[in-house]
Amino acid sequence: MIKNYTQEEYANKALEARKQKKMLYVLVENDEGNLVIAEHHYYVCYQDNLTDGTVNENWKQEQEQDERSSLDMLSLTKREVFLALLDDKGITPEQLRSQITDERALIEFDYANDYFRGNPLINTIGAMLGYTTEQLDYLFINKEFPATEPTEEEL
Repeated sequence: MIKNYTQEEYANKALEARKQKKMLYVLVENDEGNLVIAEHHYYVCYQDNLTDGTVNENWKQEQEQDERSSLDMLSLTKREVFLALLDDKGITPEQLRSQITDERALIEFDYANDYFRGNPLINTIGAMLGYTTEQLDYLFINKEFPATEPTEEEL
């Protein structure tokens, strides 16, 4: 392997990359290797983390997909969801349940222990209640809905 750094330099740079939640690449130019920290999958690698500096054309799309996948795996307990709905819109579980007409959705609603952000039922119910995708994402990250600006009537 091409080197122009010491084992200690590599170890220190690897630790720095890990702290930043990024990846350590060995950028190979003119038969020398330089240590570079960048986002995961930012560079095209041809062996382990060796790269010639070619940027991955799909990097941004892959980042967005990874972020969406991570968000979709977030979950809230039923209690957390119902308390957030009560605080935000004054909706009780019974009121929400009465608006669900699909039998499969009703079973998911009634018998789930947790609600996962990636479950299509969350988007359906959220849209039915007037929530955007961003507001639902916020809920699953923060366990509450984002604060809304007061209307003129509330002022």
